[in-house]
Amino acid sequence: MTDLPARRPAADSRLHRLAAEVALWVAIGVVMAILGPFGSSERSLGERLIYWQVCMVGGGFIGTAIDAPVRRRFGHFWLRLAVVSVAMTPFVTLLVGLTNHYLGHMRPTAANFVEPTFQVFVVCFAVMCLRQLAWAEPVVVVVPPEAPEDPLAAFRQRLSAKRRAAVLIAVEAEDHYLRVHTDAGDELITARFGDALAELRGVAGFQTHRSWWVAADAIDEVTWLRGRGEARLKCGITVPISRSNAGPLKAAGWF
Repeated sequence: MTDLPARRPAADSRLHRLAAEVALWVAIGVVMAILGPFGSSERSLGERLIYWQVCMVGGGFIGTAIDAPVRRRFGHFWLRLAVVSVAMTPFVTLLVGLTNHYLGHMRPTAANFVEPTFQVFVVCFAVMCLRQLAWAEPVVVVVPPEAPEDPLAAFRQRLSAKRRAAVLIAVEAEDHYLRVHTDAGDELITARFGDALAELRGVAGFQTHRSWWVAADAIDEVTWLRGRGEARLKCGITVPISRSNAGPLKAAGWF
């Protein structure tokens, strides 16, 4: 009894799909009865409705039974459609022949059973194509995530190609120039220190002095004594720390 709740959604889903498929076959049968193709227009509308419902619903069940194992083996849409349509045609042709015999009083000769084979294939192909389209799974387009924007992108454009991709360690102001320290060496560029600070605003780092900015992960040790401090960087450079710029370093737990 405890398994019933877990199985009920799957069973309901299968019933809903079967009901939808039968509705599709019935609808196609109604359309075929109204159009009256393949000489069926000679019969009355009532006879055509019964005839096409038997052929379409019966043929639909045949096609569905054949499609179940084919779908597991052939994933390509058109290959699966072709295999199913060809495989179901003889069985549906037999169904059509029997329907013609019992509803249309047609003699059950071999010629009468074989003659509509091509027309049956065409209808089977069209109906199964509609069925596959109706139950086709939506194509999921996977969009790769965009690479995060480099906060150093603007500042890196100031560097030469040799150091543009290097790890930034520190920026030192020298008159009207900036000395940029990287793990690929230092480089002197023409820029204002204030402009550099604006471009480095989104980068983890500290302005330790009016002429120094250092990357946060470049700091190895900080010492503070009598209102003055120094930061020793992992590359061996010692950077001064002014009293006015000590707050962020202290808040980060460096001293």
